Amino acid sequence: MERDLRIVLASPAENAWSETFIAAHIERLKKVDLLLSGGVPPRNASHGGPLGASTGIGKWVDRVMARPFGGVPELLRHRLARRLGKERPDVVLAEYGTMAAEIVDACRSAGVPLVAHFHGFDAHRTDYIARYDGYRDLFAHASALVVVSRAMEQQLISIGAPREKVIYNCYGIDVDRFVPGDAEAAPPHFLAVGRFADKKAPHLTLRAFRTVLDQRPEARLTMVGKGKRWDECNTLVTELGMARSVDLCGIRTPDEIVALMQKSRAFVQHSVVTQDNDHEGTPLAVLEAMASAVPVIATRHAGIADVVEHGVRGLLGAEQDTDVMAANMVRVIDDPVAAKRMGTAGRAYVEVHHRVEVQVEALQRILRSAARSAPR
Repeated sequence: MERDLRIVLASPAENAWSETFIAAHIERLKKVDLLLSGGVPPRNASHGGPLGASTGIGKWVDRVMARPFGGVPELLRHRLARRLGKERPDVVLAEYGTMAAEIVDACRSAGVPLVAHFHGFDAHRTDYIARYDGYRDLFAHASALVVVSRAMEQQLISIGAPREKVIYNCYGIDVDRFVPGDAEAAPPHFLAVGRFADKKAPHLTLRAFRTVLDQRPEARLTMVGKGKRWDECNTLVTELGMARSVDLCGIRTPDEIVALMQKSRAFVQHSVVTQDNDHEGTPLAVLEAMASAVPVIATRHAGIADVVEHGVRGLLGAEQDTDVMAANMVRVIDDPVAAKRMGTAGRAYVEVHHRVEVQVEALQRILRSAARSAPR
């Protein structure tokens, strides 16, 4: 029997468990020996002391100590290389291409193979691609580049990633947690879950829903989440006269979201490409809705089209086309039997293709292959 890998996982968030897909990697991979977090490059470490201070006198001491290195980021990367050299892990998993690009030199210096896991903006946004010189150094030295959508796969290849290093491995869902509801029996209520961010275009979902209300006034929409466009959307709800029909309920717990999924006729999301070329990966909430046997009404954007087959597991339209989204919402109001059929098909698809344990096991194999093949 092979021993468990000794994995270092690097995530930019202060709370590495705050993103569900990263939390699944931390909890289910065998085994994460060291967790790095708190920015790019990372400052915090789960043991052995922090790589850098973010407050107090330690922050000022770091600034002084960083001068010979050219700045605090360079000091952090130097300390990371020393820590990796001391720990001697089998592999480093960097969540987001931006994190991977920040630490690739430290991994190379320590002789530790690096796997970069791209999730969305990091593969597409023009400003980040420019900042990291097209990820040229990362593409040359990473052992593997993991992507979560076919569009992202083609994007990395188009900007110079070696085809043999790019590996598609989409997210997985805990299908025992997101148990099926009954879309046919649910009232004509729609649910959106996600950050109020430009690429999720919540204002376009609201404009589509205004058209729905004009035709089916009994419809209701709940939008879970917060973000920079929340205030704008709250104002829009009032301006469009939808205060009695739309609930911008803010952040909800995972258990509350499970309950909302089970009471919904359909899940809605109007994802778009933004002016700075930001894209989704494959939205986790879309997969959670499918696991809940809820049909998905969305745009043909990034990884959504990989998992939602139009007319089979949901209904898709073009980005910016709120009329088509509205028509698709009216369709599932008028045909609850079709809503149930598509929801059931989505659940069956996720059970086969997107179980979290299967996804994490595939990632485990990628990491083990990287550990075996990289020169040490």
